[in-house]
Amino acid sequence: MELPELLCRGRQETFKWVDRIRAGNRTAASELESNRERFLRFVENSSNRFFEGVFDPRVIQVLSTENADDSQFLLVAADRVSHGRFDLLGYSNLEFGDPVEWQFDPVSGRRAPFVHWSRLNPLDCNTVGDSKVTWELNRHQWLVHLGQAWRLTGDERYAQTLIRYLLAWLRLNPPGMSINWASSLEVAFRLIAWCWSLVLISDSRALTPDVFRQLEEAIETHATHVERYLSYYFSPNTHLTGEGLGLFYAGVLFPEAKRAERWRSLGKRILVQEIERQVLYDGVYFERSTCYQRYTADIYLHFLILADRAGIEVPAIVGERVKSLLDVLVNLRQPDGSMPSIGDADGGMVLPLSRASADDFRATFSTAAVVFNDPVYAWAAERLASDTLWLLGTRSLGVFERLDKTAPQSPGFRVFPLGGFVAMRSGWDKKAHALIFDTGPLGCHYSAGHGHADLLSVQCSAFGEPYLVDAGTCCYTANRELRDFFRSTTAHSTVTVDGNSQAEPAGPFSWQSRCSAQLLRWQSNETFAYADAFSDAYGRLSDPVSHRRRVAFINSQYWIIVDDLCGSESHRIDLRFQFAPMKLHLDDDGWVRAARNSERGLLLRVFASAPVEASVRQGGRNPMEGWISSNYGSMEPAPALVYTGEGRLPMRIVTVLWPAEDIQHTPGVDVLRDANGRPSAIHTDIEDVVIDDDEIHVRHSRNH
Repeated sequence: MELPELLCRGRQETFKWVDRIRAGNRTAASELESNRERFLRFVENSSNRFFEGVFDPRVIQVLSTENADDSQFLLVAADRVSHGRFDLLGYSNLEFGDPVEWQFDPVSGRRAPFVHWSRLNPLDCNTVGDSKVTWELNRHQWLVHLGQAWRLTGDERYAQTLIRYLLAWLRLNPPGMSINWASSLEVAFRLIAWCWSLVLISDSRALTPDVFRQLEEAIETHATHVERYLSYYFSPNTHLTGEGLGLFYAGVLFPEAKRAERWRSLGKRILVQEIERQVLYDGVYFERSTCYQRYTADIYLHFLILADRAGIEVPAIVGERVKSLLDVLVNLRQPDGSMPSIGDADGGMVLPLSRASADDFRATFSTAAVVFNDPVYAWAAERLASDTLWLLGTRSLGVFERLDKTAPQSPGFRVFPLGGFVAMRSGWDKKAHALIFDTGPLGCHYSAGHGHADLLSVQCSAFGEPYLVDAGTCCYTANRELRDFFRSTTAHSTVTVDGNSQAEPAGPFSWQSRCSAQLLRWQSNETFAYADAFSDAYGRLSDPVSHRRRVAFINSQYWIIVDDLCGSESHRIDLRFQFAPMKLHLDDDGWVRAARNSERGLLLRVFASAPVEASVRQGGRNPMEGWISSNYGSMEPAPALVYTGEGRLPMRIVTVLWPAEDIQHTPGVDVLRDANGRPSAIHTDIEDVVIDDDEIHVRHSRNH
């Protein structure tokens, strides 16, 4: 550690020691004015400084008519939590006891010990259960649904239930005590949820001045805790920016708090500084995770909107980098509107104000469209989301409706060289073909905690539907076997050597060694797109093996993937393709036919310089193979197509991915080989795709 980190960590350890002594010995602060006066000023301040949609009376009317499905979802969700049933992450109908046991994980059945947070290890599942599940309950974002339900209906039961839960939490989680203080990010997200909850029910009889004062003090305690234990060195990623946002919220909404100005300034400084560090120049979030890229975009959208409401100037670089973040997500967005999973995905959100699946980023695009007056984001959003109405009020309706909602004008080939993502697509319509080629390193420069061993992997959609997919994440600390599998190379559409993953885990958020990939070159024109990348992942073997993968998109019709494995000795090579749940059929002619309940589908064929054998693995347990996870805590079987070959390297494997209107019709495709038996060209009725050592190029067949 360098001196600044030593000083920061030393200061935080001192705070922990002092907090442990003070825990349980706190007394209420003396009142210099009546609680009623403070409450009335809060109501006045919030109406001028908080998000506009909360105070716009027309929002409720629009939500109840044009967004009726979302409104109904909120009411159902509010009714469920009123009866002690919670849908969290990928889990449904969780029960935490009556009254709620705030330190309980019902999935594992474990309770975290009720001790000072500094004496707990949140990653120790045997002691605390799955802290992710416990923390998701204690983020209190479901309290916001109760507040929204009160706004929609005026039914005091919702506001009373909200207050009852809040007071129970304060009683059973005194400052510093319990696992619910062990992550500053979780404290910050709970603070944000409380701010929303208080503002939403500020007109309710349930929120009395005395209750408000208790909650105001609790929010000040939360902000003080976040300020003391900022994740400058522990997790300087979305943890730090989320904490900065929490401080900014507290400083803006409670301007009369003793440290309000400090919280506003500190929160702003963190958010401004971190966006240049965490967002690469090409717009890719530095941990190479689409989930955390969306987290970052939402954090900064909240920051920009709240700063504008409070009249706080934000440097232009923030808006510029947020737009670059969003531009990457637009280009990675699949034709069916879903977002592909790359790297870790925990299923959480900054503040879900409506119903959305983990791969649905349309609410983010909707709000961004209004904030930046951008027609491309409006196109990606498809319609104005309920979240945008809550954040920006009904003025957002006019802005959104005036936008042209046009798809990107750029061609379907985009490269993000620093982040390492390559996107190839036939167009921007919902029936387009699209492929994502991941050529980036394992995680970012300081940590690979949220990275997967997925170097040179691909994901592919045909006719708008996902076929080759990332397997997802499933869990963090709850099950080591599942955690290690879902972030291993075996769960991704790339190559493994001798049964090894590209990197071996060393705990839930670390690796024994780091590996990297590099995008070497790329080119494109109207009929041809090409990317060439290299990975050093298997350079650690006793006989080092290098992996070069090249992907070419021909006439916006089909892809050719060329894998060159180089070494000196014999190795077992497994070429893997992880499919979404669907039917696969391996024909005797070498073609694999993948279909999704229609005649359309994806055809796949492999040509190799050595014999390879194809097999489908699905739902395997020993070893784990053929599983995908669409959300945290969930998993289902899905076919993994594996081509296995063994022999002395070098070895070349060429794969043809061919979207077909009729998968029963076999395209005219053959292979040409060089003197060493390596595939050197793919011949079709229209062209030859020539595979040289230096490049791939297209040569029209003699008949054309």
